[in-house]
Amino acid sequence: MKSCFHIYILLINQGKQLIDRYAAVSGQVDFNMRLNGYECLINIADNSDRGFILLTSHVGNWQIALTALNKIGKKVYLLMRREDNPAVIETLQVGIEKGAIEIISPDQYMGGVIEIMNALKNGHIVSIMGDRSYGVNTLDIPFLGETAFFPYSAFSMAAAQGCPIVVLFAAKVDYTSYLVDVSNILRPEYKGRRNKKEQLRYWVMSFAELIEAFVSKHPYQCFLFHDVWKKEIVDGRAAGQ
Repeated sequence: MKSCFHIYILLINQGKQLIDRYAAVSGQVDFNMRLNGYECLINIADNSDRGFILLTSHVGNWQIALTALNKIGKKVYLLMRREDNPAVIETLQVGIEKGAIEIISPDQYMGGVIEIMNALKNGHIVSIMGDRSYGVNTLDIPFLGETAFFPYSAFSMAAAQGCPIVVLFAAKVDYTSYLVDVSNILRPEYKGRRNKKEQLRYWVMSFAELIEAFVSKHPYQCFLFHDVWKKEIVDGRAAGQ
């Protein structure tokens, strides 16, 4: 009964945030978006000819946070399979200036890496979901008490391009208010050419620890329903092999 109660509260909170997302992007509700770390974000955007990776996760309401970042004035590329969640694509196009957000599909050649690298090189923002592998290479790291499998492709591209990763969290704090946190800046880099995958482990673990900290503060805003503690099997092999 206790578990059922917690699950019920979790699903109610997810439903509220899905409604908030549509209300925000359609302009029907003017949400109060409190931005933590906005000055650092502007400094990165204004003082570099490179773009940056906006790393999101299945906690809080990352979609509503994108509406708060429109004022930065940079084009946003969203890495997403169109068929995975057509509702996300539909709602993100509501109330947003045409062309402000574009989709990069990971199903295209090389998983969209070429398009991502070009976008970063041209000073744009690329938003990537960082807590699900979707069949790409992973690192085994501790997460919420057990070993989980997190993708490292975003960190690899950031290290190769020499651009920072901005970790995005958006917590619902009351009826019409969200705290959008972009204060956590990660700067992956390679030191030498050997064991590049293992060099990224520190950064992936840092990202996982940030998610853990968010979940400890907002346990009913953790919508990571996929089993990240089980390595995905793709085409008869474990993802990451």
